[in-house]
Amino acid sequence: MMGSKFFRRFSITAVALWLGLFALVPHLMLVGASFLTRDPGSFVAPRLTLDNFIRLFDPMFVRIFLESFRLAGITTAFCLLMGYPFAFLLATAREHLRPWLLLLVIIPFWTNSLIRTYAMIIILKSNGVLSKVLMAAGLIDAPISLMYSEIAVVAGFAYTSLPFMILPLFASIEKLDMRLLDAARDLGASTRQTFFSVTLPLTMPGIVAGCMLVFLPALGCFYVPEILGGSKTLVMGSFIKNQFLVARDWPLGSAASIVMTLILVVLILLYYMAKKRSATHHKDDELYGEGM
Repeated sequence: MMGSKFFRRFSITAVALWLGLFALVPHLMLVGASFLTRDPGSFVAPRLTLDNFIRLFDPMFVRIFLESFRLAGITTAFCLLMGYPFAFLLATAREHLRPWLLLLVIIPFWTNSLIRTYAMIIILKSNGVLSKVLMAAGLIDAPISLMYSEIAVVAGFAYTSLPFMILPLFASIEKLDMRLLDAARDLGASTRQTFFSVTLPLTMPGIVAGCMLVFLPALGCFYVPEILGGSKTLVMGSFIKNQFLVARDWPLGSAASIVMTLILVVLILLYYMAKKRSATHHKDDELYGEGM
């Protein structure tokens, strides 16, 4: 018994120290640096200022913020449109097929996402797989290249993030009582009405969770736009990285990081509020059903 308590306390203490040293302390350093002044010699000078946050309201920086949100939104919508049918197929598949379909979703996690992003070059370049397939099908007459374009960036984001959309959707659809769909059809509802009135509302928690898991990483990712988009695509992740490693403007990079973190925190809070509200409505519906 004493050994169990010691192990539990040791584990909690070790995790707390690890998170404090490698998560909390760096974030506190970013907060502190965001209020300091740039110094070419030592990166930051101990002079307090709010100029770093004021500079973020420059039209160029605002445009980068909006571009990041737009690309993350497009990626999320694309992953939802691609992931929902596959998740539904996965959740309703036969028992002996379901593990193999799940394996298709999990396999990408076996390879580093950076390596998978570089692999996309083989598909999207002018003499790549996609161009050759389109030429063989007679859809194009000359090789085309999708590299260094917005399409390539969205494709890279989607390829990296799609499993994070499918898995929450699968968990939500798997819990769906299919008898409700049969009841809706028996009452005369069409396939479209059944989906929008029954299936979609009941699987909304999975949709929201999947969208959050895709949108948040895409918002701050920098290596996908740099590899597949080149200099044509500048998003917040690339901007922050450039401030630290290229421009050596650590205070501005810290300020942008703090703003990005606050945006992510707000989005997570909205997610939990929506989840709590959905759970409350579901509980009210159950109580109403019992009362009937």
